[in-house]
Amino acid sequence: MFEDHSDVIRDIALEAGLVSAAQSEEIWESHATTGKSFADSLADTGLADRATILQAVADHLHAQFYSAIPADPGDALAKILKPAQAHKYVVIPVSDEAGKLTLLAKDPFNSSVVSELTFILQRDIEIAVADPAQVEAAVIRVYGEATSSSMEELLGEFDQVESTIAVTDEDVVNQASQAPIIRFVDLVLQEGVKAKASDIHFEPFEHEFRIRLRIDGSLYEMAPPPKNLANAVIARVKVLSALNIAERRVPQDGRIKTTISGRQIDLRVSTLPTQFGESVVLRILDKTVVNLSLDALSMQDDIKEGIRAMVSRPNGIFIVTGPTGSGKTTTLYSALREVNTEDVKILTAEDPVEYEVEGIMQVPINHQVGLTFAAALRSFLRQDPDTIMVGEIRDLETAQIAVQASLTGHVVLSTLHTNDAPGAVTRLIDMGLEPFLISASLEGILAQRLLRRICKTCRTAYEPDKDVINMLDVDALEIANKKFYFGKGCPDCNRSGYKSRQGLFELMSINDNIRTLITQKAPTLVLKQKAIESGMRPLREDGLRCIFDGLTTIEEVLKYT
Repeated sequence: MFEDHSDVIRDIALEAGLVSAAQSEEIWESHATTGKSFADSLADTGLADRATILQAVADHLHAQFYSAIPADPGDALAKILKPAQAHKYVVIPVSDEAGKLTLLAKDPFNSSVVSELTFILQRDIEIAVADPAQVEAAVIRVYGEATSSSMEELLGEFDQVESTIAVTDEDVVNQASQAPIIRFVDLVLQEGVKAKASDIHFEPFEHEFRIRLRIDGSLYEMAPPPKNLANAVIARVKVLSALNIAERRVPQDGRIKTTISGRQIDLRVSTLPTQFGESVVLRILDKTVVNLSLDALSMQDDIKEGIRAMVSRPNGIFIVTGPTGSGKTTTLYSALREVNTEDVKILTAEDPVEYEVEGIMQVPINHQVGLTFAAALRSFLRQDPDTIMVGEIRDLETAQIAVQASLTGHVVLSTLHTNDAPGAVTRLIDMGLEPFLISASLEGILAQRLLRRICKTCRTAYEPDKDVINMLDVDALEIANKKFYFGKGCPDCNRSGYKSRQGLFELMSINDNIRTLITQKAPTLVLKQKAIESGMRPLREDGLRCIFDGLTTIEEVLKYT
């Protein structure tokens, strides 16, 4: 219930007196650990039933609450919405009086439902509150199951699309505005969100036009449209993201905000000119997939507590390191959530802003107007912040200002691209930062990887080859009587054997011994050895834990560590 809005529901529950502050904290921890929404976690405690929570939501939104949904709204009301519209926004009409159409919405917080349907229907719209599960069931009862065209049906319809080669910009726009193209792009977006993909790739080649989804780090190809419609499909994406259709010579960046299955989904769009047309990648930013909480990141307790201690200090730098796509930004947001309270001012500089977090001032980097990480960070120091997040330390100037900020009483969080935690120190020295400044300001470094998790449905025990075990470079006694698992492949995991992902973490706390080595410009290997002596578990060791717990495979750990 209201999975996207746990933050807001928590505030509403406090505002309505349904829970105390202490109870709210306990329920939040349960929500973060179990993955259930805050509303469902609250209902589980028995402190408030679903009806009471829904009434509090309706009061907060100044909306009417329907404890029961009419079994049949009647033909006149039902026909106001087309079935496709009812399914897209997950709404059902319950009243049409005094020139105002009242709709029950699965997500009454989604303001785009009102704005988009007001424009489509040319009517005044009012949203009312009811149990989201009942709203969804009512939409199916009244309008039938969602009958979105299958990819095969849509590809068949492309015969009707003008297949003339689009020469002018006007030709491309005309093609992009034809119904099959619009429906095709909508269906690709729906499939991407439904499959919990992180990215959608539109890739034009000389003789084909590929569309691929990145799911759990791996790419899967979708049924492609005809090559001659590549420009029209890409133009449709550019229209949705308000990009310049006529400009195909330089990369462009944009954003799409759309509603899919009643949820507001944010998509970050990037175009790139290639030899055979524009390549477009959409990053799907779906808050229901990413739980911005340290408790939800599958970390060991000592690492979680270490991060909490570092970000709660009065000053210092905390760095998260790892390759692109390893979840660094998610970890930083989760760390910021730990200190995001009324008495803490938080500023972030990001390229671009990925998730909008209430209570945090977020600044998107804009290189075209000179708003670089360094320029933003310099301005931050005049904004009286307590905690600062810099998306990435890319150059000496940004590193120097970050150190200056930490030494003048600010907590600074940032990312670097290095293979492991000790390597981040060497990287900062290579940038030109003085070792004594790193030693004085650095509090901790977290290295991380994301690897695929074995599908729970088809997980199977097996005996791995000795050659594969030897590659792990572990003591034979360490793996004695241990079980190894792999995924056989099933419909649940798209026959891949993997479903969702698991984090590997390596936390290096900077103590006095390590500070001395940093000042002496000690090599990475020496720093790593001292960190292990001080209690750091390397990534490979964390990987072994995941193998023995049956969470992932030997191959995944060898691939990423």
